[in-house]
Amino acid sequence: MIGYETNKNPGRWRPGAIWVERQESGEVVYEAPDVGLVPDLMNALMASLNEKNTLPVMVRAALAHLNLVMIHPFSDGNGRMGHALQTMVLAREGIVDPAFSSIEEYLGRNTPEYYAVLENVGQGAWRSQNDPLPWIKFCLVAHYRQAETLLRRTKEVSRLWDRIEKEVKRLGLNERMTWALMDAANGLRVRNSGYRKAVEISDEVASRDLRQLVEAHLLEAQGQRRGRCYTAGAWLIEAYKATREPRTRTDPFALVESKEKRLEDPA
Repeated sequence: MIGYETNKNPGRWRPGAIWVERQESGEVVYEAPDVGLVPDLMNALMASLNEKNTLPVMVRAALAHLNLVMIHPFSDGNGRMGHALQTMVLAREGIVDPAFSSIEEYLGRNTPEYYAVLENVGQGAWRSQNDPLPWIKFCLVAHYRQAETLLRRTKEVSRLWDRIEKEVKRLGLNERMTWALMDAANGLRVRNSGYRKAVEISDEVASRDLRQLVEAHLLEAQGQRRGRCYTAGAWLIEAYKATREPRTRTDPFALVESKEKRLEDPA
């Protein structure tokens, strides 16, 4: 991960002490364990990953990430390696689709919350007895919300496709043009070369299709000749907006607590 930065000891344990600072103030928020402990701690971590364990795999994956980041065995790239290790633990049990094996997208959108929970669990220095529950809950919520996001996007794509398909049919256009319109609706620049490869047609047919879409005001042409591309027209932009769903941030633990409360007090 840091092979291109030779001054950061790629492929080796860190050579000395290391700590994490808060970027805004420079305050030290976590001091990693003594460098002399790193080999034994990493051996213990690897042994634990290969042992049989009855904990749910998502909990084990979260703990693997946490332990590696807290040991902080490298001069740099510890967070990235922690993400990768978490994904690897899930992948070893057949969870390999990126949407479910990685919480990378969620962490990217919630970076301050990610650092805050690590700081909360770390409590300033390496302590193996610290309670990892806040971190585990954070990771489980991340997995839940990524699945929730995937479901929302799937519904949006389905609705947008249906709307575009109906408009193409209403205008008497070839149904293959739906592919170009879907790309444009999602903000991509459509080009003759990419469109014709996607639907397996000739250059001439692709040019004719795109011209018809411009004439129907579904696409707008940008540029000239070889540099020409096509973007969404007004109808397509509105169709995209109309098929969006509101984004949610469901707390799955709150859902469970609410359900348990209703069962306890059905009245």
